[in-house]
Formats: sequence, C-alpha cells, structure tokens
Amino acid sequence: MPHAERTAAPGAVRLQKVLASAGVGSRRASEELIAAGRVTVDGRVARLGDKVDPATAVIHVDGERVVTNTRLAYLAMNKPAGVVSTMADERGRAALADYLGSVSERVYHVGRLDANSEGLLLLTNDGDLAHRLMHPSYEVPKTYVCEVAGPLPRAVGRQLLAGVELADGPVRVDSFRVLDAIDRTALVEVVLHEGRKHVVRRMFDEVGHPVFRLVRTAIGPIRLGDLKPGRVRRLNRAEVAALFKAVGG
Repeated sequence: MPHAERTAAPGAVRLQKVLASAGVGSRRASEELIAAGRVTVDGRVARLGDKVDPATAVIHVDGERVVTNTRLAYLAMNKPAGVVSTMADERGRAALADYLGSVSERVYHVGRLDANSEGLLLLTNDGDLAHRLMHPSYEVPKTYVCEVAGPLPRAVGRQLLAGVELADGPVRVDSFRVLDAIDRTALVEVVLHEGRKHVVRRMFDEVGHPVFRLVRTAIGPIRLGDLKPGRVRRLNRAEVAALFKAVGG
C-alpha cells in the first residue's frame, strides 16, 4: 500500500521536480534517488510523493546539500590588487561591484582581502552560509601564496607553524611550504583559518620577512584555479555542496 503524501505548504512542488530543476538529474532519475532513500528533506528521509517548498527546504542527496532556492547565488571572484573589498567605495576607488555587471542578484562579499592583496573572494546572498564561513568556530582554512623577502631560513617555517605573538594575540599557520626561492625573494604557500585583519602580512613582518605580494588561492574547498583577475564565475553544484559540508551544513 503506498504511503500517503505528507502535508505540504501551499505552493509546494513535487520533490523530484525540484531536484531536476536543481540539476541533480532527470525527474525519473530523481524519483529513483528518492525511492532508494538517498534523499533527505529537513533531516528526514524523503518519500515518493513528497512536496517541498524549494525556497525553504533543506535537501541533501547522499549527504550532500542541494540548494533549490533559485534566488540564492554563489560566486567566486579573483580580486585584482588595488580593488577595495567593499561593494562600493565612497572615495571613488575601484570596488567589487565594478566587476559584477553581469550578475543580476544582489550579492555581498564573504570576508575581505586588503586592497593590496589579490585572489579569491566568495560572494553570495546566502546570509546563513556567509555567517558560517566567516565565524571562527567553523575554522574554514584559507590558502595564500606569498612573495616575501628572502633568503628564507628554514627556521621561519618552524616559527610560523609553532606560532608567533602579534599585538592582538598569538597566531600560527596550519601548513607552510616553500614553492620557489630566487635571490632576495621567496614564494611560499601558507594555510591558516584565522580571519584577523592583515594577519598574513603581520605574521611575516613579525618573523622579519615582509610580504611583497599576496594572493589567496583557496577558501575551504573552493580554489581560485585559472580564474583571471577581475573575473567572476558561479560556483557549480558540487562546489556549493562542498562549502556547506565545510561548515556542517
């Protein structure tokens, strides 16, 4: 005997249609996922015949979050040097909104990069995800490639891994590696989950190797890749799911 449909809110849509619209697969393939018990809605296992509100339902397929609210946007930007990390600047400097001409949604940046720094910024209108990504308790790692003053003794890496004392408290990197060393400069990669202002530059200043150039290459599972400076792209479904996973969503 088939299960009775659960009570659905007015305007709710059949779950398989919502999944198909979100790019999970065809309606038939989505029905098979539901029948196999691989789909949950708001923490419970979904059943064939379920209807959901795509704007509010929290849906997972095989444990990965599927965003079905079509109003939500998730973007990656390669911020060029000289651009301030605000949507608009009252002093007339180049700002993030200057690079979002093709984006129809009203989005906001998640965290910041100082004006002289470059690389990956995330932008979204999903306030809950943005809050989690920025909150220290979730410890989302960020990866930076830095050109610093050389030559670079091996002790510097050990110092940064052990931790250095800054004016606003101690900080340490999660990982450190030298990518290249040429004469008076060195190219290094550091990973840390700190979000304090100018923290990477201040760390290298503290150990006597100031940063000449800083590029953020990853935020959690999202990588800058070959995205050109000043360009913006939408995250794909797998990337969005990975971001939610990184913050326990």
